[in-house]
Amino acid sequence: MLPPIPFNRPCLVGHELANIEQAIAFGHSASGGPFTKQVTDLLREWHGAADVLLTTSCTDALEMSAMLIGIEPGDVVVLPSFTFTSTALAFARQGARLRFCDIDPTTLGIDPDHAAASMDDRVKAIVTVHYAGVPSSVDELAKISHDHGAALVEDNAHGLFATHNGQPLGTWGRMSTLSFHETKNFICGEGGALVLNDERDVDRAHLLLDKGTNRQQFMDGLVDKYTWQDLGSSFGPSDLLAAFLYAQLESAEHVRAARRRVSIRYRELLQPHCDELAVTLPHEPATATPADHMFYVLLPTSGLRTRVLERLRADGIGATFHYVPLHSSPAGRKFADREQACPVTDDVSARLLRLPFFNDLTETDVERVVDSFVAAVRLG
Repeated sequence: MLPPIPFNRPCLVGHELANIEQAIAFGHSASGGPFTKQVTDLLREWHGAADVLLTTSCTDALEMSAMLIGIEPGDVVVLPSFTFTSTALAFARQGARLRFCDIDPTTLGIDPDHAAASMDDRVKAIVTVHYAGVPSSVDELAKISHDHGAALVEDNAHGLFATHNGQPLGTWGRMSTLSFHETKNFICGEGGALVLNDERDVDRAHLLLDKGTNRQQFMDGLVDKYTWQDLGSSFGPSDLLAAFLYAQLESAEHVRAARRRVSIRYRELLQPHCDELAVTLPHEPATATPADHMFYVLLPTSGLRTRVLERLRADGIGATFHYVPLHSSPAGRKFADREQACPVTDDVSARLLRLPFFNDLTETDVERVVDSFVAAVRLG
């Protein structure tokens, strides 16, 4: 028996463990320590952001986004149905009603025409997701949000270091969010970040991050003590996690090259079979530098996908599906502003299959995955 190939395997890429030891030696292992500053400085420079705040998860970053925008009961948020629950629940927790949109069949990001048709004076924000690190129609969405006085938030959990027309993803909206969950390109077990592109959000964001206190002003020497000022929570991660993450980000070129190699090899091996098997590979826009977050295929029918998944798993291949459409979920129906048909989302969700993808996936592993996949599809 060949050893199984997991869907994902977290990978050490540099000085993660040494950094953790150093963080302990610094004597500041709680949030806001030296490694937190190094990570936020690096991310701030990449994005050209007004500020970047590390959080314990991308979910927390999205919740902070909803608070900064001022989402209240009765407000509406427009977002794709094809996304993880965090994208929606962060705004529902603030009392928003959710207006789900369909996705573009090529990028699998929010359909800008559907988003435009969903706008009215109750819409306070549009949330776009860069699925698989491929840019959604973010320039069009930025215009739509501006024209209607709504905030644009980019859920960029998949797309750190990807670009659209030379501009980093996460810099088109008023703010964006990142994920450093163990399944992402850059990891620390659990973690996230809030990227602030508007200077007006910086001061309050720090209040929210620091449990509602003006601790940051105290640290900057602007006040002689800090006190409770606003709502907030314990959104900041331990500096031990930031130490791990900094090693990952320091090795960004290595990580990106490794993942690019895997993506290219999948494409090279699968492309010759696409017509025969009637499968579709991920779209790579000419305007984009991709993040290579995942590699998926679209099978011709949902029934075939089920059978192929079973055969791959029997071969020890950790393939899987992805999002169940939020508009059809119990909570999605509960928090939706209105019933909304999303036929492309329903279709894509039923046919999409994700193949194993991680930094250390070898060429031999990729070849084995593809051989097993092609054989499974041919069996029908």
